[in-house]
This record gives sequence, structure tokens and C-alpha cells, in this order.
Amino acid sequence: QVQLVESGGGLVQPGGSLRLSCAASGRTLSNYAMGWFRQAPGREREFVSAISESGGRLYYAESVKGRFAISRNNAKNAVYLQMNSLKPEDTAVYYCAAARGAVVGVHEHEYGDWGQGTQVTVSS
Repeated sequence: QVQLVESGGGLVQPGGSLRLSCAASGRTLSNYAMGWFRQAPGREREFVSAISESGGRLYYAESVKGRFAISRNNAKNAVYLQMNSLKPEDTAVYYCAAARGAVVGVHEHEYGDWGQGTQVTVSS
């Protein structure tokens, strides 16, 4: 099992930027796809972005495409989510997740390990 810890969340004004980090311990992530999900108040958790084990394939939800960028550093056992042009509707708890294998998925059930989440609030 891998332990995932997210950081970098906070309060930002609309149009601002944040960079989320996800640090892993207990297992190397280099053989696993990784993803970011988010959950807004009163809503189900939804897919945001995913990255293949090598970082060569990237996937984004339509709502964040062109504004968010996922990346990873396997040497540091970490994954990142750069969020630009933030909107109030991006407000949510953001979760980092490790896939069950190398297959990149957009569904929660395809991920076996989850972090505790970091709050992102976009408000003026």
C-alpha cells in the first residue's frame, strides 16, 4: 500500500493559480498511473486529470482542459497539478490517487490508493 499526501491547496482569487503536490511513500509510483480527482460540497467526486506511469500520456476533464496541467517526477515519487485561470467552480477538495496498475483510468474504481485531500477555494 502507498501513502499519499497532498499539499498546496488554499484560497485564491478567480483567475489565480495554485500548484498541488502529491508526495508518496511506501511504494514507488513509477509503475503506476496517477490521477487527480475533486469533490465539491454536495457533489460526487469527479475526475480531473491523470497521467501514465512514464508521464507520456495525459488526460483531462473537459472542464479543466487548457487550464490545468498534470506532471510527475518519478525520482521524487511525486505528482503535481498546476492549476491556472482558476474559477469559483473549481472550488473543491482535491485528491491524489494511485491507479491499480499502469492503465490510466478516469473512474474512481480504477484507483486503489487515495490521499486525504487538500482544500482549494476560489473566491474573491
